[in-house]
Amino acid sequence: MNHRPVSLDEFFRGQRQRGAALVLATIVETSGSTYRKAGAQMLIGADGSAAGLLSGGCLESDLAERARNVIETGQALMVEYDTRSSDDILWGIGLGCEGAMRILLTRLSADNDYEPFAFAERCRRQYVPGTIALVIASTNTAYPLGTAWRSDQVPALPESVRTTMASQPRKAAAIAAEDATFLVAPVELPTKLLVLGAGPDAMPLVEIAGLLEWHVTVLDHRPAYAVADRFPRARHVELHPPGALPQFLQRTHYDAAVVMSHHLTSDQAYLAALADSAIPYIGLLGPAPRRARLMHEIGDKAARFGDRLHGPIGLDIGGRTPETIALAIVAEIQAVLSARPGGSFNATRQSEQEQPQRTQRNT
Repeated sequence: MNHRPVSLDEFFRGQRQRGAALVLATIVETSGSTYRKAGAQMLIGADGSAAGLLSGGCLESDLAERARNVIETGQALMVEYDTRSSDDILWGIGLGCEGAMRILLTRLSADNDYEPFAFAERCRRQYVPGTIALVIASTNTAYPLGTAWRSDQVPALPESVRTTMASQPRKAAAIAAEDATFLVAPVELPTKLLVLGAGPDAMPLVEIAGLLEWHVTVLDHRPAYAVADRFPRARHVELHPPGALPQFLQRTHYDAAVVMSHHLTSDQAYLAALADSAIPYIGLLGPAPRRARLMHEIGDKAARFGDRLHGPIGLDIGGRTPETIALAIVAEIQAVLSARPGGSFNATRQSEQEQPQRTQRNT
């Protein structure tokens, strides 16, 4: 399988432009330890090209073989993988990942307008909420396996499924009704990042965020820096004076903002405006003394940040280059917005292993 170093949506747009048929692989159920969870998707082309991963790369070759059959026949297919026993090694996959998953393969082409993935891509591109329902099991001929519905339609579905779709659920859920089972999954909207400052060190930050399919806007007051060609993965690059940021923030919503203009007066204006915003993550590039000086300059507004302000910015991963610092910044934003501590999984595992021992000593 030939995985492309592009986002799922970028891959989809390129394939649709060529009129190529695709297979949409959707995880509908998992148990135990699995790389991805229900609702995760990948795309597979007839030529073996693909984007997205459902495992660490272990299942994908087998999925590619099955996807060819789905493209040829047009028939949806449910595939099951169980790696929790030694039998897994015997029948050829040999993952040893201690988990199981069921994956639905459905054909996308011009014949069905590439739905439902076209709807999901449109929701993400336009930043509009949406929900999809997929039939993942059925003995009812009215609901064939793999049939999909979108929340922008008026679907002829069981009431329980319609109600769940209308509620805009936060995670995928399986609903049984009328001798069929439906996976109702929300379209996950991308993180919206505002980068204030378009210097050279902003370029790897925007590149990494873009690879994650985040919607990135870059603002700078310097004409030599606010150039769209320098940020091919940004959605918007604008020449914008720092003093006009309050009006700009009234026009749209952002999940995170990073202040990195390397210009003290500009950063002060940016922070004063951001203090009045509701943006949940605000990062400030630079050392602690610079942060203290800026907080002093904006006066009483500094208290409005609460715990939203992160400066020095980023996780402590030893970043010293623009690229590693950008990685640390993106990682911290991801952790904060996911309400995670951003620590090591290995350290968490060791702590959990030591906990029973501590408890035993204390009894």
